[in-house]
Amino acid sequence: MKSRTTVMISIVLAMLVASIDTTIMNTTMPIIAEELGRLDLYAWSFASYMITTTILSPVAGRLSDMFGRKRVFGFGMILFLIGSFLCGLSANMIQLVIFRAVQGIGAGFMMPFPAIIAGDLFPIEKRGKIQALFTGMWGLSAILAPMLGAFFVQYMSWRWIFFINLPICIIAFVALLPYQENYKPKRATVDYIGALLFAAGITFLLLVTVVEDHRVLYGMLGLILIIIFYLFEKKQTSPIVPLSMFNNKTISWININAFIGTLALFGTSSFIPLFLQEIAGLKVFISGVALLGSAIGWMAAAVPAGKWILKYGYRKLLIIGNSFLIISGLLLLLLNENHGFVYVFFVMIVQGLAFGLLSTVGMIGSQQLVGGHEKGISTSFFMFCRNMGTAIGVTIMGALLAAGSTSMEGIHHLFIYGFIGSIAALLTSFLIKNESPELGRKVPGTVS
Repeated sequence: MKSRTTVMISIVLAMLVASIDTTIMNTTMPIIAEELGRLDLYAWSFASYMITTTILSPVAGRLSDMFGRKRVFGFGMILFLIGSFLCGLSANMIQLVIFRAVQGIGAGFMMPFPAIIAGDLFPIEKRGKIQALFTGMWGLSAILAPMLGAFFVQYMSWRWIFFINLPICIIAFVALLPYQENYKPKRATVDYIGALLFAAGITFLLLVTVVEDHRVLYGMLGLILIIIFYLFEKKQTSPIVPLSMFNNKTISWININAFIGTLALFGTSSFIPLFLQEIAGLKVFISGVALLGSAIGWMAAAVPAGKWILKYGYRKLLIIGNSFLIISGLLLLLLNENHGFVYVFFVMIVQGLAFGLLSTVGMIGSQQLVGGHEKGISTSFFMFCRNMGTAIGVTIMGALLAAGSTSMEGIHHLFIYGFIGSIAALLTSFLIKNESPELGRKVPGTVS
């Protein structure tokens, strides 16, 4: 029990710092860029972190299956700590971008482990509560990050945005040490070439969401490398991403559903504040409070989800979750100049219910429907699909917003796209078999 308590402290703290560093620079980067120069590299201070985090998460999950959760998670913490320290010492923008990439690699190695370790430690009926706790950390970080950034810039130095991570990472690492994991890793040869092909392919694909020039070229290179990666992995005895995992059609459709759902509407939180500030005329703080509706809905759905899975299986709950997503998409489609805080807050609660159910059910399904030695890669690959959907979806929404002749027209266009995407997500959920949490067994009385 003591080991379980300390590891929970460790993963909550690690998740908090990794999630805070995803957004803490949003309000402070103009000041940092003014001091360090090279405004042309402004976006790369965010992109280098996002790209490395997204790429390394599935790799970390696979390595944890091969070498154990504790070792890989601890390595990620140390790397994140080193990256944070170097970011705080940055003398110019090039150094900051490079060190943010190092920090992102560490974050990529940390991000999957709250879900993976929870899957090892807790039974299904309790896992919804644990996932809700982790969601709460994301919600807390969304609130704390802007305030912490503003505080450090105003009263200390922007460098403390990164230095504050050091004591938290040390505490998290020390709390991890007593953990005695019950998972027995399955040693195998590391597929270095497969990992490099995967990393290179996804990097080029993610560059499409960052750069303004040569997007088609980067996209084509990314697709070519992913095809090469797929052909290479089929021949490996110990692939970095076991393709046999996708022989389970339920796993495949859960991942596809996660990608399409986040592609459609997960980027809502990036654009709702724009509507509330520019069109509804609300202050920045109030527009941020409106987003808390999503966290409320998310936690309300996530907490009981583990018990619901045991009773209803995956398919029904994913259909319900995607139905909530369509309702939120329809409400956003009807958004107009006369709507304000109350309407948006309600919409975000509905969307939170959708993603809380979809995320928790999908996460548990990705763990329970594979063997023990594939749980790490399956969990982290599910998170990877969500992250890719989010990155691409936000880019598409941003392009639709910019194409509008007015802000309201652009917002209307991007939510038309989101509503259509939510319909596609619902359709894919009907293709999921209703298997029970016991590997491969259908829930009695259900139809595939």
